Amino acid sequence: MKKYNEEHEWVTVEGDVATIGVSKYAIDQLGDVTFLELPEVDSDISTGDSVAFIESVKAASDIYTPVSGTIVEANEDLLDAPESLNEDAENIFIFKVKLSDVSELDSLMDEEAYTKFIETL
Repeated sequence: MKKYNEEHEWVTVEGDVATIGVSKYAIDQLGDVTFLELPEVDSDISTGDSVAFIESVKAASDIYTPVSGTIVEANEDLLDAPESLNEDAENIFIFKVKLSDVSELDSLMDEEAYTKFIETL
């Protein structure tokens, strides 16, 4: 099950590893993605940290981690094809984190709550 934060990142979890990407809503707001800076593998991060950077034809934005832990993978395929996020943002991950505190997931929105949240924006 996907969970979302208010900064429009999504999270899925398998075991103690969280897979993180950006929502379709965020990509739609940004427009065509032209550049992506990925986080460093083995970095320790805390909820809310800016860990990556995304640029589009309309804007630039930080990507914030919705969970704490250690980055175990960054999707390097996106360095050569950042525009792939425009077609399938909800299914393309940006980075993966070995969770340090699974309970942080409880503060994130499920898909229904996130849909209601973006309707208020």
